[in-house]
Amino acid sequence: MTSVTLKEVSKKFGSVQVCHNIDLDIKAGEFITLLGSSGCGKTTTLNMVAGLEDSTSGDILIGGRRVNDLSPVERDVAMVFQNYALYPHMTVAQNIGFTLKMRSVAPAIIREKVQKLAASLELDHLLERFPAQLSGGQQQRVAIGRALVREPRIFLFDEPFSNLDASLRVKMRTEVKQLHVQRNVTSIFVTHDQEEAMSISDRIAVMYRGRVEQFGTPEEIYARPATRYVASFIGSPQIELLDGLIEEANGATFVRAGQKALPVSIGPSSLKAGRAVEFGVRPEHVRLGVNGIEGRVRILQPIGPATHVTIDTAAGTFIASVPGFLRVKPGDAVNIEIQAANLHMFDKETGLRV
Repeated sequence: MTSVTLKEVSKKFGSVQVCHNIDLDIKAGEFITLLGSSGCGKTTTLNMVAGLEDSTSGDILIGGRRVNDLSPVERDVAMVFQNYALYPHMTVAQNIGFTLKMRSVAPAIIREKVQKLAASLELDHLLERFPAQLSGGQQQRVAIGRALVREPRIFLFDEPFSNLDASLRVKMRTEVKQLHVQRNVTSIFVTHDQEEAMSISDRIAVMYRGRVEQFGTPEEIYARPATRYVASFIGSPQIELLDGLIEEANGATFVRAGQKALPVSIGPSSLKAGRAVEFGVRPEHVRLGVNGIEGRVRILQPIGPATHVTIDTAAGTFIASVPGFLRVKPGDAVNIEIQAANLHMFDKETGLRV
């Protein structure tokens, strides 16, 4: 198992800087995800680790060794791309074993390794087929097999499931996670899909405009987002963030939004009266009840296990996630209850968590 460390790594293309002083300490055997929207620098960061792009500044260490000047082959990394890049004129067996053949490994050893790996990927019955005869998921498994067969120190994934349909993406997530558990190879995964990142990662680096906004476990990222961007990017449905103003009364702290003042669990020493903030609460922490803030239903979105309800109130708009199907309709009056401990608050100017 091999660790990966990025120390103040930056990348410029001409005058445009796409990555800014990225610091990541990835433990040996860890599965981490670079998560963010298009253009945030996640693929560029992955390419710098792979050696496909040179960093403008900073150091990249693999296994404690600085690798900035080493080629991808010398770094001993394997990469799976968004497009499978399989050789159409080669069979599944030939595609998987190609990198070993290029390294002049004995044919008998190649056959043995390919057979063993194909069995673990459930491809052993497809070894004589060509890529055009395979489904999208099967082609992706061949691409993974080709990367795995030479037993690299680091495994890199660049949005490998983007071309698959929704149900197949879920299946491939499970297979990749299972492979990681079996082989315990340090892995870096790139995706824009926050549900994908949450489901397979040991830790997640949320990136925005070429910077790492937060690096932590899925639980930390979700329950205690470090910035306004992380809070709004993680979670489905998305958290609604509202403008508020801190008030104090009788030793208690409140955030005023519109015509309502909501209690918060942060004491006056942390929040001073008059401070402008943005605040929100995740949908599963908004409850429908007989007391609380009065509002009216704007939209209902039943999804089976739950119904997402958009509610307009005097404090602003909230989304409640209610188990099962809800027997209300747009325009109905409802009350919502919000616990102070579940409020997420961010400084209005800096966007940092309060």
